[in-house]
Amino acid sequence: MAVVQVGLLIILFPVAWSCSPQKADYVMVSCFPNAIIANVPECPYGWEINQLSLGGMCYTGVNSPGYFRFAIPDLTPKNNSYCGTQSEFLSGKDPRYVFYNSIISNDTSLTVRNQPVNYSFSCTYKASYLVNSAIFSQRVATVYINNGSIGSFKSQLSMNVFTNSKFLYVKDAPYTIDTSEIGSEVFIGIEAKGLSSRFKVVITNCWATPSPQSIDKKRWNLIMNSCSSDNTVTIFENGKDSRSIFKFNSFRFQLLEKVSTVWLHCEVQICDSEKSFCQPVSNLNRP
Repeated sequence: MAVVQVGLLIILFPVAWSCSPQKADYVMVSCFPNAIIANVPECPYGWEINQLSLGGMCYTGVNSPGYFRFAIPDLTPKNNSYCGTQSEFLSGKDPRYVFYNSIISNDTSLTVRNQPVNYSFSCTYKASYLVNSAIFSQRVATVYINNGSIGSFKSQLSMNVFTNSKFLYVKDAPYTIDTSEIGSEVFIGIEAKGLSSRFKVVITNCWATPSPQSIDKKRWNLIMNSCSSDNTVTIFENGKDSRSIFKFNSFRFQLLEKVSTVWLHCEVQICDSEKSFCQPVSNLNRP
């Protein structure tokens, strides 16, 4: 019987990378009011951009100098989580919304030569804000439109004084009220611009003070727990859309100088209509 010895010659060729592999163990995230941008270093562990996906389903990465960029352009449009983006509402004393996703590798070839990667990232947004503005005085008042909100939605939230109950035109500063006009109607709108349509503005509390300090002990409540404090306040819309609107009768604080500014402060919640019913139930002063 003849014995035949068979040898196998394996020739290893260097791997030809189309990009220079980087040992990248981090992801840079930018949390904007209406979008999230995630960047991973270019060619992480040898993975090319067309082998990385957002949420394991969207190959939407683009080349940016030194990085692969993935974007969530609208924080999960209604009934459609963008490329696997998930969200969670954290209730409590400081309520927040958390949006999260991941950038993962996906190689459909028979053999895998690169270390698998999974870059998880998240963005957290405050759900509660304070906006304030100087509204009027007994004779002459300057209205300072001031976005006093805190958090990532800060630049999107504003309070304005409108000319009438149609809420079409904003009053230009300075806003003046003469002595004879004390008791006239003041129309207020609080709006969040540029956010996903799923978010609604809910006014929880509004009060007036004779100083810019929201904690001033001398205060007059206008809205409490999303309800009118008395029959001089009418809430037209609250929690229905990205803008909430109401009116109240102008007044002055007693025992103050003749020209005294009145400041309005409002606590506002940004409500996710996909997870909660946002319109408050109030038994007072329904229009």
